[in-house]
Amino acid sequence: MQCPKCQSAMEKVPTQDGVVDRCVACKGLWFDMLEHEDLKAYAKMLDVGSDEQGQVHNKIDRINCPSCANSPMTRMVDPGQPHIWFERCSTCFGSYFDAGEFRDLASFTLSDFLKRFALTARN
Repeated sequence: MQCPKCQSAMEKVPTQDGVVDRCVACKGLWFDMLEHEDLKAYAKMLDVGSDEQGQVHNKIDRINCPSCANSPMTRMVDPGQPHIWFERCSTCFGSYFDAGEFRDLASFTLSDFLKRFALTARN
């Protein structure tokens, strides 16, 4: 499998609860369908890339699924933390997170809670 952002090889990173594909160069992460929900406890171990490099790669938003090859991926926004943008395949439902995004997603802070509360109160 190749990284959909920088085209480098993806390495398999095992955890006790599953295996994740991680880019050897930019450290982006590929999760099969809903796998990222089960592996949040391993975020610090899996997401070892720099936030700065992740922000640079996050600007690349037109990519194809590394699993389905030709399926275009859709930019998604996490509803609980709208500053996190990741890509999801509409065919296999796999998700790609740039370096730093999965760590951020896994750490739901008081600030994130207050932002969600404020959005809910407005509606």
